[in-house]
Amino acid sequence: MKDALLLAAVNPRVQGVLLIGAKGTGKTTAARGLIPLLPVIEHSTCQFGCEPSMALTHPEDLCDNCREKLARGEAISFRDAQKIVELPLNATIDDVVGGASVRAGLEQQRLRFEPGLLAHAHHNILYIDEINLLDEAIVDAILDAAATGYCVVRRGRLASSYPSEFVLIGSMNPEEGELRPQIMDRIGLRVNVSSCSTLPERLEITHRMRKYRDDPVGFVENYSTQTLRAAESIERARRAVAETELSPEAERSAVALTSELGIESHRAEIVLMEATRAYAAIDERGVAEIADVRAVAPLALRRRKSKLSGFEEAARKEDEDIASAIKRVSGSEQVRGAPTPRANGRRKDRVKT
Repeated sequence: MKDALLLAAVNPRVQGVLLIGAKGTGKTTAARGLIPLLPVIEHSTCQFGCEPSMALTHPEDLCDNCREKLARGEAISFRDAQKIVELPLNATIDDVVGGASVRAGLEQQRLRFEPGLLAHAHHNILYIDEINLLDEAIVDAILDAAATGYCVVRRGRLASSYPSEFVLIGSMNPEEGELRPQIMDRIGLRVNVSSCSTLPERLEITHRMRKYRDDPVGFVENYSTQTLRAAESIERARRAVAETELSPEAERSAVALTSELGIESHRAEIVLMEATRAYAAIDERGVAEIADVRAVAPLALRRRKSKLSGFEEAARKEDEDIASAIKRVSGSEQVRGAPTPRANGRRKDRVKT
């Protein structure tokens, strides 16, 4: 579980983490434990999503407001630690995507759009506890944003859009229902979380919980050195992951694994390679090898098996039936004296010199 969360913090391209396990196994605690480890990143101040890097690479794509700010020497971004934005189960669709500002309506007597949680999740981590219990409309909105990187909202006369690129972390108890396949496909790493089994581990959990409740500040200070060291490691790995490559053998191994398992989705090997790069970057190695692929493969390939095998078999049988029918009909047409094929675009018996 910790490995998967660290890989997502280092490389957002792993497309998030899904924690699957029984109640009380530490899923939410682990996800929230990422907060002091997350790196400082650049956040855009533009409502249209203009990024600071665009000023150097594609200045023509900046909006008018950002171009004016840059001309005046003003910044269009600020640096701050990445955050975890939690989406509660009782959130409404307007809370998630946004809607009309009540305050603007009452004080200024005019309609004004107010972005929702998906706007705050931009370049951050969106955490959803009990993700399998979300309302269908909210799941659809999250799927759209995850697929396009933008959230488009229409509420009567109000219409707006804003950037929303985030790392999705979800936790769920499978006893309470399955997760929709569409959103499952958008989450890269999947972890089956179980409780600690040994007596010393279970005792240590109870002791730490008691110490934290008695003195939260002192408890955090006791682990400040380890926390700072882990945060620095994540920040270094995040800077290095873009330059980390897979060896040709590792790439072939990743593709061979997905093929051997009969996994149809190409997202599987994409996520597997991105997770492998992150794994090597954490170890401060510039090239990932086959051993790195094997280390992260269970996280990236779990629950990837398609359930369409019955459908595909029926589709193949149908294609065979259609091909047989074509042959039978073609043969009977020839027997009945069907017209012979044209030659050079004309009927053979009408060719003139």
